[in-house]
Amino acid sequence: MNKSDLSFDQEHIWHPYTSAINPLPCFPVTKAEGVFIHLSSGEKLVDGVSSWWTAIHGYNHPLLNTALKTQVDDFSHVMFGGLTHQPAVDLCRTLIDITPMGLDRVFLADSGSVSVEVAMKMALQFWACQGNNHKHKFITPRNGYHGDTFAAMSVCDPINGMHSLFSDALSQQIFAPAPQTRFDKPWNEDDIKPLEQLISSHHNELAALIIEPIVQNAGGMRIYHPEYLKRCRQLCDDYNILLICDEIATGFGRTGKLFACEHADISPDIMCLGKALTGGYITLAATLCSEDVAQGVCQDEPGVFMHGPTFMGNALACAVANASLSIIQKGDWQQQVANIEQQLQEELTRCITLEAVADVRVLGAIGVVETKTIVDVAKLQKEFVKQGVWIRPFGKLVYIMPPYIITQGQLRQLTTSIYEVLNAS
Repeated sequence: MNKSDLSFDQEHIWHPYTSAINPLPCFPVTKAEGVFIHLSSGEKLVDGVSSWWTAIHGYNHPLLNTALKTQVDDFSHVMFGGLTHQPAVDLCRTLIDITPMGLDRVFLADSGSVSVEVAMKMALQFWACQGNNHKHKFITPRNGYHGDTFAAMSVCDPINGMHSLFSDALSQQIFAPAPQTRFDKPWNEDDIKPLEQLISSHHNELAALIIEPIVQNAGGMRIYHPEYLKRCRQLCDDYNILLICDEIATGFGRTGKLFACEHADISPDIMCLGKALTGGYITLAATLCSEDVAQGVCQDEPGVFMHGPTFMGNALACAVANASLSIIQKGDWQQQVANIEQQLQEELTRCITLEAVADVRVLGAIGVVETKTIVDVAKLQKEFVKQGVWIRPFGKLVYIMPPYIITQGQLRQLTTSIYEVLNAS
């Protein structure tokens, strides 16, 4: 990529969460393979964030490549209205098999945010078809993040969720205090009381509780106690509201369990999946629900679920998702994630001694270093590239969620770089 291309990129292409007036720098990529991202300037970077938590098997994986190449020779896409195909059937069969008990219907969507929109629409239509149109609100803990589309934005943290600018245009939901008991600390019964009080007061108007199980991701990378999630399930049962678990970031082994719900041994009524579903190759998401929800959604007018993405069930995406899940089903991820967790705990802990650092937390293949003040993303990113790693901080968070295939030496390069860059900042 030449200077003219870079100038065009900076002047005309809008990258995520970037100003059109003063855009963050972008680093041109020529190749990605294994855990490495190769830049046109010659650097070879260890990817610490799996391309926003998706590339769990690394890049340019031969099995995933073959799945795409084989499928494209048959067909890349056909409309999913009135047609079906083997890759979609195989994918949905696998998802029903590996997700928590009772999730027996699958709606394939385009992206994580869309899967949340679908889940919320399912919940609203479910209650409307029961004659309960007054159950039209959602409750969720603060510090959550569920996506950038409009319904999803309405259940993100109204202050820290990046969407406060749109508050007047969004549906007004009910927010409970964020869970406070950390994953590795004794459960504090007071933690659930504010949520319980709010549900008790508002249950007649609540369609669902939506929550990121165990890890609140982009809203702060907070890791909370499984008992909180277990009690969420109980409260939803007691007060007749649906439970939506957003496993977009946590699904497929990231927390040390295949799905984070398993830490609390619960099953939601509706589950959202995305990100790692295709191993980072193509955008694809899924919303799963129980048979009771599916039947309830369709038992009254209009008699169908009112949603249908144009590229729903894309055959290429389904084929590569099947290949990715076949790797997951071999089970190697369990030891890989356990090894990553142990190494992160050993090597990131020393960051707590740094003046700039407020907290360090680890779960599964997630390592978080929280700073005392908001970091300079452009400055830190440049320093990380010098160190030969790709780490993209946000807010006060310098975190890593590496591919599961990462070696000890490659992971040590990431953890050492975090310590050295923060120590020098």
